[in-house]
Amino acid sequence: MEAQRRPTAGKGQQQQQQQQRPTKATQASDALPFPLYLTNGIFFTLFFSVAYFLLTRWREKIRTSTPLHVVTLSEMAAIMSLIASFIYLLGFFGIDFVQSFITTRGSTDAWDEEDDDDQDARNRHASYIRRPPCAAAIPDSLDCPSSMTMTMTATADEDEEIIKAVVDGTTPSYSLETRLGNCKRAAGIRREALQRTTGKALDGLGFEGFDYDSILGQCCEMPVGFVQIPVGIAGPLLLDGREFLVPMATTEGCLVASTNRGCKAIHASGGATSVILKDGMTRAPVVRFGSAKRAAHLKFFMEDPENFETLSVLFNRSSRFARLQRIQCAIAGKNLYMRFSCSTGDAMGMNMVSKGVQNVLDFLQTDFPDMDVIGISGNFCSDKKPAAVNWIEGRGKSVVCEAVINEEVVKKVLKTTVPALVELNVLKNLTGSAMAGALGGFNAHASNIVSALYIATGQDPAQNVESSHCITMMEAVNDGKDLHISVSMPSIEVGTVGGGTQLASQSACLNLLGVKGACKDSPGFNSRVLASVVAGAVLAGELSLMSALAAGQLVRSHMKYNRSSKDVSKV
Repeated sequence: MEAQRRPTAGKGQQQQQQQQRPTKATQASDALPFPLYLTNGIFFTLFFSVAYFLLTRWREKIRTSTPLHVVTLSEMAAIMSLIASFIYLLGFFGIDFVQSFITTRGSTDAWDEEDDDDQDARNRHASYIRRPPCAAAIPDSLDCPSSMTMTMTATADEDEEIIKAVVDGTTPSYSLETRLGNCKRAAGIRREALQRTTGKALDGLGFEGFDYDSILGQCCEMPVGFVQIPVGIAGPLLLDGREFLVPMATTEGCLVASTNRGCKAIHASGGATSVILKDGMTRAPVVRFGSAKRAAHLKFFMEDPENFETLSVLFNRSSRFARLQRIQCAIAGKNLYMRFSCSTGDAMGMNMVSKGVQNVLDFLQTDFPDMDVIGISGNFCSDKKPAAVNWIEGRGKSVVCEAVINEEVVKKVLKTTVPALVELNVLKNLTGSAMAGALGGFNAHASNIVSALYIATGQDPAQNVESSHCITMMEAVNDGKDLHISVSMPSIEVGTVGGGTQLASQSACLNLLGVKGACKDSPGFNSRVLASVVAGAVLAGELSLMSALAAGQLVRSHMKYNRSSKDVSKV
């Protein structure tokens, strides 16, 4: 009897399961008159076709100085088509969301239609949902720790295979992040492969405790670790009525201590003041023509004030912060160099100005089809190289910073005299630099402070070259009792957004200065404040080092603070 009942019970369960099977979910795309792929193709083609048509028409209007609001019938039809296709595409990308909503609603209704008597099935479903993720993914006979051990073992074996592939050259090292989808794991595999390939240990190179995801695609390629650089704090620096604690990343002993002493002397004398003279990043492409006469024609066109507004509109499209300020041209035979200068908000702005320059070059190609663009950068900018054009015209932020140091402070804090400082500055920073043929190097050690601040705040360290252009001036004032000191720095290139400023450590240093990120109320304000801090810190560093030289303390200080007693041969 029991044997006969089992098939009957099985049939009942099958019938019940068939009744509970959910029907096919309604598809949002069922409402379309054509197949989904065909409809998408039509609207994608329509969208890009009319967009290209409108851009071509507007570009022609700009070139001919025709008002943009004057539109023809064909342009009105194109605008309507663009709007319609945009609305469809916007809705298309929401189909998945609508479909998921419909599917969820349908499955909920199926549960609601269950018989009230099937309480056991509901309990089983609820217990399944409440089961922990690890238990749900493995049989009941296994526990979570065992599964984790197996997973770790499998990952280790897989990593070993990848390391061997990298060492053998079958897997490119640069592709690890893309293949694995885990930046830290990729860096670890690359690090181990490097050690096996070279036979050199990297134990002293930091690895743990760094966010490798934060540098992907913006700061560093193929990372294997990070270098540790200590950060010291100098200050408070009293500048323009505000106090700043200045972070300095350096491995040179005495540098932070010396800058700190300069900050103390400035603070005791009432503080320093700064002025931003210019604020504009530059990029200078080089183009070639068949003759010098044709190159001159473009030069006259670029420098004509009547054309500047048109060029500005094209240039400024690159960013909502980019604003073209000036175009300076120079000819070398058949080659023309055009130095574009523009404001860039709180960004250092090299990418921003480059995009703007590209927009202008594309426009010029229409009226000057014989123009051959040799390079987007022709070194007339000039970036990361000592150049007279930066020293004279400026690049980035041009800043002057000054302070009057009381006679008493010069004697008690700086341990020297005003006449000694003035004489040393003339013979060292002015005459000595001229004898050496210095270009922008009429100072004691401005690059020391600039480099330390740049590394700490995530700036481009290579731009220390032109950012350290500085002339230090000293003279006796107030009947020869007090010292007036100033630094003039025409090309400080800094930003508070983008690049290395987004890394955790560098972002913390910017936050310490109160200039982290972009200033929403006044774009560019934070980067200008940072430039002023750089100049103020250089002022403090110049004051302290020159005082140490005048007092004969430099050698003694470095012997005491800049020499290690550790036996490096045993490290």
